[in-house]
Amino acid sequence: MTEEVEDVVRVVAVIPCHNEAQNVADVVFVANKLIGLVIVADDSSDDATRDEAEGAGAAYVVRHFGKRGAGANTQTGVDVALALDCDIIVTLDGDGQHDPKEILGVVDPLVQGVADVVVGSRFLKGHVGTIPRYRSFGIKVITWLYNVGSQQKLTDAQCCFRAYSRESLEKIGITETGFSFSIETLVKARRLGLRIVEVPVNVLYHKQFSQNSSLNPIRHGLGVALGVVKWRILSSIQARGIDRQA
Repeated sequence: MTEEVEDVVRVVAVIPCHNEAQNVADVVFVANKLIGLVIVADDSSDDATRDEAEGAGAAYVVRHFGKRGAGANTQTGVDVALALDCDIIVTLDGDGQHDPKEILGVVDPLVQGVADVVVGSRFLKGHVGTIPRYRSFGIKVITWLYNVGSQQKLTDAQCCFRAYSRESLEKIGITETGFSFSIETLVKARRLGLRIVEVPVNVLYHKQFSQNSSLNPIRHGLGVALGVVKWRILSSIQARGIDRQA
């Protein structure tokens, strides 16, 4: 992305968080330095996440009073971004798993006009980072479920380091409150005929991330897998309804 393009295109970063006081400041600082406008969506943290985010330069920190889930938290941040009349919204986790230095690379296909949705992939050639084996297996199973019967195949349907055009998110609308929102957005984007492009991203699974995570990996994986099936069925029903009306 060139400086000339950056002056024309307004990019906003949305960083969903829950109890990430030890990590969020570094993410916000780098993102703010690159694009200048950062929104942190705080899903009812009981630590100093808000203070750390504001101290690092977040323009807005919106907080849920009562934990609502990753999908609801992301949509809250997106709503604020859309109200700011942005052109591109990039989402990345506040736990340091995603490298904010890669933001410009993630949004570049949108700036170049070759994509409507950009998905970071932890499996494309060129990525750096070791994914724990159980996570890698779960991600690949969920991605396989998403790819079944699709002409466009992805390598990572669960990575939440993404970028969307404003128009795409206005059409998609996140309704899932939990982690299945990552699948919901892709299924809806595909159904709408939006152009989905993958780019390689680096990941870091550090000790603090593992300690902060309260998710049961098996329960989490099953929940997302069921979400894939749910949204595939809903998309098929909607498609048949449109065909019949035509």
